[in-house]
Amino acid sequence: MKLHWVVRFLFGPVPVYFSALAILIVLTNAQYFGLAGVGVAPRAAKLASSTPVVSVMKYCDIFRGEWVPDPEAPYYTHKTCHMIQEHQNCLKYGRPDLGFLKWRWRPSGCELPRFDPLQFLQFARGKSLAFVGDSLARNHMQSLLCLLSQVAYPKDVSANPTDQNKVYHYRAYNFTISMFWSPFLVRAREPDHDGPAHTGHWSLYLDEPDDKWVPQMPRFDYVLVSAANWFSRPSLFYEKRRLVGCSFCSRQYGVPDLTLYYSQRRAWRVALRAINDLERLRARVVVRMLSPMSHFENGTWDHGGDCRRTQPLRANQTAMEGRDLHFYTAQMEEFRAAEKAARDKGRRLMLMDATAAMLMRPDGHPSRYGHWLNEKVQLYNDCIHWCLPGPIDIWNDMLFQMLLA
Repeated sequence: MKLHWVVRFLFGPVPVYFSALAILIVLTNAQYFGLAGVGVAPRAAKLASSTPVVSVMKYCDIFRGEWVPDPEAPYYTHKTCHMIQEHQNCLKYGRPDLGFLKWRWRPSGCELPRFDPLQFLQFARGKSLAFVGDSLARNHMQSLLCLLSQVAYPKDVSANPTDQNKVYHYRAYNFTISMFWSPFLVRAREPDHDGPAHTGHWSLYLDEPDDKWVPQMPRFDYVLVSAANWFSRPSLFYEKRRLVGCSFCSRQYGVPDLTLYYSQRRAWRVALRAINDLERLRARVVVRMLSPMSHFENGTWDHGGDCRRTQPLRANQTAMEGRDLHFYTAQMEEFRAAEKAARDKGRRLMLMDATAAMLMRPDGHPSRYGHWLNEKVQLYNDCIHWCLPGPIDIWNDMLFQMLLA
């Protein structure tokens, strides 16, 4: 009799039911338990790779190449990743052509390994990564978060959940990703639209690094810095706390219009110098070159311009010109000077030169598919940011190779 009751207790319907329920809970929440490859995304079954993690940058320039078809893409969607900014959520808002997702970047001299989220998290265990910049830095960070969502979801531990500055922690890997909002890289004051002058101009202090991010950099292992688009906003330029010039301004200020090119170059110079001046910096610093601002066609951003292409261009169909070329040239020159200064100190400053690759992807922007039809938004046809998933995901293919190098 006793044996009969023991068998019923161990193998009866109630224990079996609760065992099955427990297993189901673990499997459907694998990302929260730090488990890899358990049905959280299409590629999950392929993630447990034993291939040694070695950077192809040792023998290949990963920044020059062409886009080639990739039938396996995408590796996440808005349904598998809930960390996509609304304005870049092209699938949610009904973008009808999905061919733009089916491409990958192939450098001229090698194959660029696809981003492996499990390998990345194992590599990044116990480390920290900071993104510094504007909404494109955030676009980049959210691409990384979504790629990693195939394996794990982080906890948002930001001091203020509604703030532009974010902190995400992957507990199972003790890995932290932070976002520092600094669209000009230097100290800036927003325009006072209700002030007596009603200028609508930003105030940029071009000789003062932004103390919201610079003093924080010594505590990170990796730092990725980028900035470009916001220099196109009307601004007043200050040096030594004195107004010395402006951009998109009238003569009422009594200073010359030095143009946006002056502020962009000065800001990069001061920001990179501030990084090199940090005494206890241990981070590997990566500078990302600009993302194209020239993909609006048939008008400017505020006069009907749009980006409705549905497939990539080839390298011989693109040419950098205008504002993109001016910004790119200045940023490259400032980087080269800072790179030499860093090398003299025994430090390593790295360049992510993704501009050429992204010039070929006018098809990868949200256009009007970052909001509902007829919704009132500032940038109705968005040809600046990138759809998620989309071409911007290759920035993380590149980033991982750079961190491994």
